[in-house]
Parts: sequence; C-alpha cells; structure tokens
Amino acid sequence: MALELITIPCLSNNYAFLVHDPVTKDTALIDVPEAAPILEALAARGWTLTDVLLTHHHWDHIDGLPDLLAGLPAKPRVWGAAADAHRLPPLDHTLTDTDTPQICGEAVEILDMPGHTVGHIAFYFPASGMLFSGDSLMVMGCGRLFEGTPAQMWNSLCKTASLPDETLLLSGHEYTADNIAFALSLEPDNPHLISLASRVADLRAAGTPTVPTTLAQERKTNPFLRAPDPSLKAALGMATAPDVDAFTEIRARKDAF
Repeated sequence: MALELITIPCLSNNYAFLVHDPVTKDTALIDVPEAAPILEALAARGWTLTDVLLTHHHWDHIDGLPDLLAGLPAKPRVWGAAADAHRLPPLDHTLTDTDTPQICGEAVEILDMPGHTVGHIAFYFPASGMLFSGDSLMVMGCGRLFEGTPAQMWNSLCKTASLPDETLLLSGHEYTADNIAFALSLEPDNPHLISLASRVADLRAAGTPTVPTTLAQERKTNPFLRAPDPSLKAALGMATAPDVDAFTEIRARKDAF
C-alpha cells in the first residue's frame, strides 16, 4: 500500500512533510520549521509520529523540534547527518550515504548533498518515488551556497540524474515563482518556462503549494539541472564551457537576480 504524503506550510515560505504508512501506522516528519502546524496535522489525522528526519542544520528546518517534542505523547526517533551531528539537535541515529534506514516500512536511501551546507543530506524513498531534498535541489532552483562550492553543489545535483522521471521532488521552500522569473530572465522565449510560469501563477493565486513536482518537470525547466543543455549554454554565452562552469555562472546570476 502506498505511503500517504502531507505537505505542511510553515513560517513564511517553508514546508514540512509528513509520510504515513497505513499498514504499520508509522509516521515520519521531514524537517521541523515550527511545531504548531505539524501538531495540528498529526492530530487531525490521528497519526502518531515515529520518526523525524532532518536535512540540515539551518534554524528554519530544526527550530520547531523542542516544541514539537513537548507536544507529543511519545518521543519519535530523530535522524540526521553524522557529519552535522554537532550542529543538529540531539540525534537518536546518525546517517551517512551508506545507510538505508527503515522508515515507514521502506528502505530509505541517504544522499550526501553538500553545497547549501557541507553537511546537507536528502532522503530518497525509492519504493514510493519521493525525494525530500531540503534546500539542495529545489523546485526550479537550488539552495544558495552558504558553505559549499559550486563544484560541490553541481556534484550533489548530479546525484539525482539516475532517479526516475516520475520521482516527486519535495523541497523545503515555496520559491518557485521567483525561480521561474529568474529562469525566464535567461531564456525569455522558452515555451516550457512560459507555460509553467502561468500554471504556477494560478496555483499561488489559489494559495496552493507548487511543491511537490516531478523530476521530469525539473529536468525540462530547472536551469540548474539544465546546465549541460546546449541551448541554455548558448543563452549564457558559454556554448563550449564545461557543465560545472555553466552551473557556476547560473548560480552567480541567480545570486545577483
């Protein structure tokens, strides 16, 4: 039976996610921007939280954990990167990219995704086709490079290349409209971007999240994933540049956008 997925808006533009196994009744939470909307979502469904998965140490992904734990009848297991354990809340289990923990009845793959931070990880549920990418790969974007290098981030994004097109991308923020505006600044005549911009505008006008989307959509429209694309390289004036150099230029232009 498929896992149930709930997207929870938090703070001004963050998302947390609940994953629930209707067979085992286990429920996992990915990131904890704030406690109240998560506790409300759990109570509304009668779900018991068994696991908390943390993608990275930034405050808007972990600061809700103490209040969340205080509002639960039993403490869930808390998982996070071994490399970032010193900056994360106390962990019950530390993770590396060689681990495949059992979460909600599935073997979850851990992707080491440095770039936004050096200890960032993503959680891939292959049986359910869900990638929880935090602030590494984002819908129509990627995270700013607060600690890592462009080469590290490009290598991190390349780790998603072998994942199926139908994989759902569940990133940690609602940045899609701004990211599309940037992508159109590079390729104003790109028909895929024009069409997507219209759909996103409609979703946001209705108060509907643009997260998740599919990796197929991202591969077609996300300029950071499209760094190898000859048409995008031409638009950058970098037709013969290595892919990582094109990515570096795209990231620099986004930072100045």
